[in-house]
Amino acid sequence: MHSPRGMTRPQQGQAKWMAEAALPTRHGKFAIHVFSALEDMDADGLRQDHVALVFGDVRDQEDVLVRVHSECITSEVFGSLKCDCKDQLEAAMAAVAHAGKGAVLYLRQEGRSIGLVNKIRAYALQDKGYDTVDANRCLGLPDDGRSYGAARDMLDALRIRSVRLLTNNPAKIGALRGLGVKVLGQIPVVIPPNAYSASYLEAKRLRMAHDLPPLLRAVGGDAE
Repeated sequence: MHSPRGMTRPQQGQAKWMAEAALPTRHGKFAIHVFSALEDMDADGLRQDHVALVFGDVRDQEDVLVRVHSECITSEVFGSLKCDCKDQLEAAMAAVAHAGKGAVLYLRQEGRSIGLVNKIRAYALQDKGYDTVDANRCLGLPDDGRSYGAARDMLDALRIRSVRLLTNNPAKIGALRGLGVKVLGQIPVVIPPNAYSASYLEAKRLRMAHDLPPLLRAVGGDAE
């Protein structure tokens, strides 16, 4: 299978473009691109396929609105209220469509890259009073094990020259810049918390240095 016309073909060892199709959504018609990266494995050692949802023509464009979003099956599939991940994904898709061009990169890094089994184990500890950071540490896991090499490779393949990132997480910006991604700025994704997500998001603000708008500084946060 060949990459679509005008797309850069990644070199061996990088995220490799595999397929493309039109994807009509409630926010408009996106192009869905699937990338595979042999170096990206989940907690069980299985290869992960990543997704880029692209709206409009982003090739060779500067200052493209981009969300780099990590998978959260509990929220996005089952409607969990413990975090704001599904709402942030929907908000990002809406923002990109409203801008007329942009991309949402969906990385298969469940539970900040600890995997679904460990994420549910961490949830059980949170039910006993641990916050999200201490729950991970009790299991011998990192606070945040995510990496963004695949996102860099996907942006390169899509020929996006620079981005304005939809995020509240400065560590994500620093990680992408450290990989050579030209991040021109940051746009917060403001999601009102609920009774179940407030303490989780507050722990991320206090213990993971999330940079939040003043109105959400008591209870806000970022997606998984």
